[in-house]
Amino acid sequence: MKIYVGNLSYATSSSDLQGAFGKFGAVDSAEVVMDRNTNRSRGFGFVEMSDEGEAKAAIAGLNGKEMDGRTLKVSEAKPRRAETRSSYRF
Repeated sequence: MKIYVGNLSYATSSSDLQGAFGKFGAVDSAEVVMDRNTNRSRGFGFVEMSDEGEAKAAIAGLNGKEMDGRTLKVSEAKPRRAETRSSYRF
């Protein structure tokens, strides 16, 4: 299950996410999304856990909890929306 983690401190690293979620079970991957231009955290990330029960326990256990001075927003990740292009030409 892919999990969205929002409201991250800019100081939070991918390994910090791995450690926090690892308390609930096996973490397949943990990544803080970085801005391409500044190489600074964008304030959110994603964690993948293959066991759905562990993933749901992690969501319940970490949503609303504080990490690095920020209150986390943790939920199941929603699929990416397909980008729509306008049919109008300028």
